This record gives sequence, structure tokens and C-alpha cells, in this order.
Amino acid sequence: MNNFMISAKRLITNKNTVTIIGVLIILIILYWGYKSTIDGAVKPVKVPVSNRIIGPQEEIKAEDIEWKNIASAAKPNDVLLKSGDIVGKYTGVNVTIPKGSMFYSDVLIDKSQLPGSWRARVKTDANGIPEIPYYFSVNVVTTFGNSIQPDDYIDVYMKARDESNLIMFGKLIENIQVLAVKDSGGDDVFNSVESDKTPAFLYFGVPSELHILLRKAAAMSDRGVELVYVPHAGANPLTGDVEVSSAYLRDYIDANSVNIPTDEEYVDDLDKELNQGGTTNPQPNQG
Repeated sequence: MNNFMISAKRLITNKNTVTIIGVLIILIILYWGYKSTIDGAVKPVKVPVSNRIIGPQEEIKAEDIEWKNIASAAKPNDVLLKSGDIVGKYTGVNVTIPKGSMFYSDVLIDKSQLPGSWRARVKTDANGIPEIPYYFSVNVVTTFGNSIQPDDYIDVYMKARDESNLIMFGKLIENIQVLAVKDSGGDDVFNSVESDKTPAFLYFGVPSELHILLRKAAAMSDRGVELVYVPHAGANPLTGDVEVSSAYLRDYIDANSVNIPTDEEYVDDLDKELNQGGTTNPQPNQG
């Protein structure tokens, strides 16, 4: 027994033996790692695919999805794997999903990002009376480097000259929710499918009283009236001789304005212009 132990000790402490054992261990580790990699790459993964052709701006429903197995190595990084991330989404503008195709995160959008969907988000008051849609003509500068986005809130400031030819300014309306920011073609600037769009129109809704007030002010450019919007709680963008209250500005607008079309006529004209991909209504001077 002692001889066996001595022989075993000599064998283990022999440099050649240690080298051989080390090489074997390395080979085993390499084989195990290689096998694990191969097994992981070919291991099937169940992914959702479209069972029909889904056209642009279509809502994806549960019945539009079926499942198939693919090798893990064939799964793209941006493919969606959960039906909860797909059902209820919409295909983007000019996006068609072929039958049998996987669903990718960069081609699906929320309903709020669909062109025209902002009209469905216009609020109603406690009596069920809807707000009236309105818009400002904008550009990259007046949107603060294209930083004003849907669901942001803005304040509207007014600058004008009073009867003494003094410049007056003040906050006219505050806390207005932006519903959409669109380019000159009527497409959403922040649509996830396309990028690098230039803002041209900023849409929102206001009660009828404020809607008429904005339209009257926009038609008073001959009196030096200027409407400027800023992110809510942002810095005052105007300078002048005296700051006035919103009530004073409203009285000034009512006293110096002309007759304008009714809300119904305005909305009809707005719908026609939106269908043509643009707008021609007189807009506030945005500087």
C-alpha cells in the first residue's frame, strides 16, 4: 500500500504528468464551451410571426399572430418575442408586414403616432362639449430645437402695441397640451418609423372661447400682435414696456378685433387643408 501511494505521488508530481493533465483539462473546457455555444445557437426559440399580410397603419390583433420555432442564432436583435409587445400596435406609415414575417420594434408604432390620430385626442369638458382644434406654424427654432413633442404643455404669450404706442406683453393662455407636431406634408415629426423630419405645424385643442381669442389675435398683425409659445413653466420669451394680465390682453383683443368665421367654418377649413397635406389659414407671427 505504501509503495502504491509513493508511486502515485511520484506520478502526480512528475512535470510531464502535470502537463498532460493540464492539457486534458483545457481540452475538456474548450470542448464543453464549444458544445455549449453550438447547442445555444441551434436551440430553437419560439417567435411570433404574421399569419397574413398586414398593410400600412393597420392595428395588429391577437388573431394576426402565429408562432414558429427558429434557431437562436437566426433571431435578429430587434425582433419582438412577446405578443404583449405586438397586439394593439400599428404598422407605421408606408410599412407592410409580409405573411410569415417576424415583428420588429422599429416598424410598429402606437395609435397616438398615426397620422390624424391627434383629432381623436381632443378633450371634452364636463358637459361633453369638445375642444376646438387649433395649430401654430412652427419651425425648428420656434420649437426650441424640435424639443416640443406631443403631450408636452405650452404657454402662449402675446406681444402688442397699446393705444399709447407702448409695447405690452403678457401670458395669454397657459398649460395647453400639444397633441401633434407635423411636417409640411402632414406627417408626424416624431413618428418612430421615420426620422429627421422638420416641424411645420403644432396642433392642440382649446375651449371655444379661447379658440376664438387665438384666432382674433392671429388676425391682428396690423397692430403688431405677436403670439409666441414656450414650454410650460419656461422662461418669459418676450420683452416690452409693460407686462399685463391675461384679462387685459383679452379685453384688448376683443376691443380691436374684426369679425372672424365661426368655429364650425374654421374646423371645416382645417379638415380640408389637412387632407391636402398643408394649411393656409393666417397664423401668428412667430418671429
